[in-house]
Amino acid sequence: MLEGKRILLGVGGGIAVYRAVELMRLLMKQGADVQVVMTQSAQQFVTALTFEALSGHKVHHDLFDLTKDHGMGHIQLVRWADVVVVAPATANFITKITHGIAEDLLTTLLLACEKPVLLAPAMNISMWQAQATQDNIQTLKKRGFTVVEPVAGALACGEQGAGRLAEPETIVQALLPLLTAQSLVGQRWLINAGPTIEAWDAVRTLSNRATGTLGALLANAASMHGAEVTLVAGCGTPVTAADVLRIDVESALEMLQTCEAQAQGVDVFVDTAAVSDFRFATLDQGSAGLKQVEKPKHKLKREGLERLHIELVANPDIVALIAQMPQRPKQVIAFAAESENHLAYAKDKLQRKKVDAIVANDVSNMGTKLASGWWVTANGTQEITKQSKEKFVEQLIQYIVDCA
Repeated sequence: MLEGKRILLGVGGGIAVYRAVELMRLLMKQGADVQVVMTQSAQQFVTALTFEALSGHKVHHDLFDLTKDHGMGHIQLVRWADVVVVAPATANFITKITHGIAEDLLTTLLLACEKPVLLAPAMNISMWQAQATQDNIQTLKKRGFTVVEPVAGALACGEQGAGRLAEPETIVQALLPLLTAQSLVGQRWLINAGPTIEAWDAVRTLSNRATGTLGALLANAASMHGAEVTLVAGCGTPVTAADVLRIDVESALEMLQTCEAQAQGVDVFVDTAAVSDFRFATLDQGSAGLKQVEKPKHKLKREGLERLHIELVANPDIVALIAQMPQRPKQVIAFAAESENHLAYAKDKLQRKKVDAIVANDVSNMGTKLASGWWVTANGTQEITKQSKEKFVEQLIQYIVDCA
């Protein structure tokens, strides 16, 4: 997700320095080129050699070393970067950059920086809650800094409370929008994802192999591009970014009701969910006759039953109903997972469901890390070659933008 991005990682002094090593490895794992700048205090906790060995770059820490050849190296270093991340950012460091103090390499870089900056503070809870620190944080936010606030937990000083450095995954998630074109700012997106499950007793269910991964990735990507995103998530759908409003549901009827309530006034509705085509209506238990099991409370016992007849009824077609709402979303995009005749079925559904576009894909992609398919509209068909689901959703977003 960070392939080819150049990240300057500033490391402040504090016991959380060791987590900065984890953060650097995670950034590199996602394809970023990372250079590190350490304060003198940071080197008291972890040596520069640790970061050099893992990053493959010399660690920078001496302001005058970069300027000895009159090359103004500190300016060049910050210009090299696409984004600057400081983790951990101490209370002392935050105070210095708020007031424009440039007494070492890292503070000098920040004063000269015209690139996006993300700060991840870590400190004692009392220091974090101090009015001076909070005033400084608010000042920096007004200047355009992104701040990933510390989380609650056990602190090195033995106290409990907010002060721990945020998890590296959380920091990376907050970093992504700073490196992503904000092409969807001002738009509201509604996405559904994952399988639905239909219960026929308190234990047994009917479902499918969908994981919800593609829908979750699409929700995260749309949010990173600046959209206000709501995700209606079926069971098992992966965790989504904090900026995504997530509503978890189970059955097809619950998903329909939630989507209808959330679809009012949205710009884009994308129906990625693998909704069960049928739900259980009744059970034939011999002498017991027909029994409604919409919300079963008990487990059906096997004993004494030679044969069990189950009646299924069709679930509503969510995307078709959303497309026919009086105040429908501006764009309604459906997914069609098929095992054969992909384009023929997709074109039929495009007309029948009255949607703006269909993403036709093969059922063989379910449960894998790859995706492929076709973008089908009334104006034609474009093939989407097999690629990672992360790249697939980026291409899909571009198609949706171009189709608007």
